[in-house]
Amino acid sequence: MRKIYMIFALSATSIAFSQAKIVEKVEPAFWWKGMKNPELQILVYGKGVANNEITLSDGIQIKDIQKVENPNYVFITVNTNEISVPKFQINIKKGNKALGSYTYELKQRNSGSADRESFTSKDVMYLIMPDRFANGDEKNDSTPDLTEKADRNLPNGRHGGDLKGIINNLDYIQNLGATSVWLTPVNEDNEKVYSYHGYAQTDLYKIDSRYGTNEDYKTLSQQLNKRNMKLVMDYVTNHWGVSHWMIKDLPTKDWIHWFKEGENGFTRSNYKTSTQFDPNASDIDKKLALDGWFDKTMPDINQKNPLVLKYLTQNAIWWIEYAELGGFRVDTYPYNDKEAMAKWAKAITDEYPKFNIVGETWLYTAGQISAWQKNSKTGEAAGYNSNLPSVMDFMLFGDMPNAFKEKQDWNKGIIKLYDSFSSDFLYPDINNVMVFFENHDTERWNEIFNADPNAYKMGLTLISTVRGIPQIYYGSEIGMRGDKQKGGDADIRRDFPGGWKSDKQNAFNPSEQTPQQKEFFQFTQKLLNWRKGKDVIHTGKTKNFVPKDDVFTYFRYNDKESVMVIINNNIKDQTLDLKYFEESLKGFTKGKEVISGKELSLQKNITIPAKTPFIIELEK
Repeated sequence: MRKIYMIFALSATSIAFSQAKIVEKVEPAFWWKGMKNPELQILVYGKGVANNEITLSDGIQIKDIQKVENPNYVFITVNTNEISVPKFQINIKKGNKALGSYTYELKQRNSGSADRESFTSKDVMYLIMPDRFANGDEKNDSTPDLTEKADRNLPNGRHGGDLKGIINNLDYIQNLGATSVWLTPVNEDNEKVYSYHGYAQTDLYKIDSRYGTNEDYKTLSQQLNKRNMKLVMDYVTNHWGVSHWMIKDLPTKDWIHWFKEGENGFTRSNYKTSTQFDPNASDIDKKLALDGWFDKTMPDINQKNPLVLKYLTQNAIWWIEYAELGGFRVDTYPYNDKEAMAKWAKAITDEYPKFNIVGETWLYTAGQISAWQKNSKTGEAAGYNSNLPSVMDFMLFGDMPNAFKEKQDWNKGIIKLYDSFSSDFLYPDINNVMVFFENHDTERWNEIFNADPNAYKMGLTLISTVRGIPQIYYGSEIGMRGDKQKGGDADIRRDFPGGWKSDKQNAFNPSEQTPQQKEFFQFTQKLLNWRKGKDVIHTGKTKNFVPKDDVFTYFRYNDKESVMVIINNNIKDQTLDLKYFEESLKGFTKGKEVISGKELSLQKNITIPAKTPFIIELEK
């Protein structure tokens, strides 16, 4: 076997060892009593640690000890139900000589932690790139332990946004009407350049010190929980950063995927994850999609390796329990081994039955996307159940721009929306699907439509009133733009104005917003805050009417109330013949338009201004 190990001396930050050299790292550093699954696998890392005898104090039995090809790793399995002490020692010795020890703690779980609430269709998710949102602590903009230093003049550099900046602006997010916050990854990403995006993580148990500390992350979650809001972690199972401490000194060669010798075994993914369910796909295309690397800086993780899968599962549960999380968004979900990820998702939801996990299922048809949702009939047809509660509606996302840009025809314009929703029968839980028109990887909606507030209002109305969980991207609520084609990713991830002390304008303060920013913000605020208390929108049924004359009309209803949504994408005012909607209007005589507050009679036809959405609460 080619020699692949590169011994990497790590500092044992904030961890006390009696003799530190033999034990350099223990993961997870601590655990909890009372978990539904009492089995715990403890990774012990240190130079040559596997060549020694390992015992536990207090008569605790080791259920299994696994040594691998790299002698710097040992994996110890214990049953926490059999451990009666809050702390015990992991002892390393050679013969009669004690070489080192580690004090392991089993904490008590918070009451009710297993039944913690998670995000649902009642929520509106606000997506933030922390480096670009707000700088709450200038002292951590650059830190000595990490390579890349802050330089706000570099579009793809570190700009200094952090967790304290988000905490400082929670009033803004809450007043806007968002109820959950999804942060792009904030774990340590110690790559030399372009580290702000966070998807090349180098330590899965540590918050990047340029964002703050683990305790800051927990504080953010707790502050959100106090407001009946939730923190959603962006979890990455498919790849790590090439500078991750375990990648530098691999436990086993098959911890990551290799195609060839040299260049760290790098072969780029073909990105064709539709091969996962294609019964006619070639083996090489499936392998390239799943085992190929996203980039040379992102080694592809092998979830088929049981040690890898256990590591990822325990790490995910550790963060849920430690930080009191309200959900996961999982990056590049179909790029992972699907059988392994089904076990991963099940282990988490077995431990936390209400915990929601939404996968980034970037595919283009409802058949392909729905196959990834738990209990899907399309997945079942392929002999698979993902156990993944939620998926992202990339079909709707892909259809929305042309739906609003094109004039209606047989298969063009706003009819695309109707056609997209006509596939809802494929999803086993249609209310648990994320709906959005942009995120941190896509063109900004306000760039596509030249910062037209009417286009924004129609798009936001749609995702806020249809089935599912709406997700909005920071800054869109004040009209922020960004041209991905010309300016790259950095341009769609601009700094929020007012997040830095040197900013000339503070758009977090409504009194400092420009007239255009106010128009975007006030519409968003009114719509999202109205949505908070509307069960009819969260879980109600839907009645769609085929669009006519660039006008899409649908109803959301339940036993208690009914809401009529009209989106006029026509460049001219349109008058609706209400007799056409008699089956959904029967028994209702009037209504109130939510945004304007205007009372409307249903005894006569309604005229909708050009490029305008109406949300009408129906009354008898």
